[in-house]
Amino acid sequence: MSDPFVSKGAATFPIEYTAPPRDYYFALLPKLTLLAFSSAVEPLRVANQITGKPLYRWFTMSPNGAPIRCSNNVLITPDRALIDISKTDRAFVCSGIEPASTLDPKVTSWVHRQMAHGVAVGGICTGAFTLAAAGTIRDRAFTLHWENQPGFQEIHPDLTPSQNLYEMDRGLMTCGGGGSATDMMLDQIEQDHSQHLAIMVADMCLHMRSPNKGTNQQSAQSVALGTRNPRLIKALDVMNANFEDPLSITELAQHVSLSSRQLERLFKRYLGETPNEVYVHKRVSRAYALLSETNLSITEISMATGFTNPTQLSLRFRRRYGLSPYLLRKKWAPDAPT
Repeated sequence: MSDPFVSKGAATFPIEYTAPPRDYYFALLPKLTLLAFSSAVEPLRVANQITGKPLYRWFTMSPNGAPIRCSNNVLITPDRALIDISKTDRAFVCSGIEPASTLDPKVTSWVHRQMAHGVAVGGICTGAFTLAAAGTIRDRAFTLHWENQPGFQEIHPDLTPSQNLYEMDRGLMTCGGGGSATDMMLDQIEQDHSQHLAIMVADMCLHMRSPNKGTNQQSAQSVALGTRNPRLIKALDVMNANFEDPLSITELAQHVSLSSRQLERLFKRYLGETPNEVYVHKRVSRAYALLSETNLSITEISMATGFTNPTQLSLRFRRRYGLSPYLLRKKWAPDAPT
């Protein structure tokens, strides 16, 4: 009888391996990102296929064993409800959009229990929300999707995610989702077997492997802006680091060793807007993220984005998005605090 975890293919990569397969368990949460989940599973499947051996097995779970609907509306029927697993196994929490509102206490308790028993546990895409709620991150390096990092840090101000594609630190494995899940699993395959096998799996996935986990999740600002002007890039970095207590344009100019007038010309030349306009847009965008990813009140969000009161935030927000923060929140979550 054929092994359901070893599919047939044309490419081959013979290896000597007679040990039992390593099992991976994926705890699925509602609105998980299917791209990230499949990007984690496929390298395992391909490794089995090209070696012709059951190097890995993978199983899906949900809090009660019930089907889980992904962020793209695809419905996944898991293999089982949550179970305790062996120390030799690995486990991941798969999350996606609205990670704060899709937390499940059963999954949080399960994560805490597995880590206490020495199981290597990780988070895919926004799985770090559950890991943090379970108290398993502590002083370990970790990451999650860049879009969700502002909301995460408002909820967990004592925890700072990295900007890297993925992190593996003392039994904690996390990635930003998407293709970074493939990079993380390729790293696992390389550690378990060999670099050559990991390269072959990457080629089979048509995946250009990142040189290391330290690769940034987002394109460099110089690429996004089409310029490497160091003072412009530094000014934008300073803005990004000062949302709650915004700097004046004079202070911003001092940070990059320019006069206020020179800074104005620099922004107009490359961005077509004044520094103040860009700064406000960034703060309003942060407010949008916090409205969608946290249960912070609008007053708290106003303070976190440097607006003196909700009225000031609402005025800027309406200009940019065509509706108030209150209406946006009611549209998404009628019971959320205002």
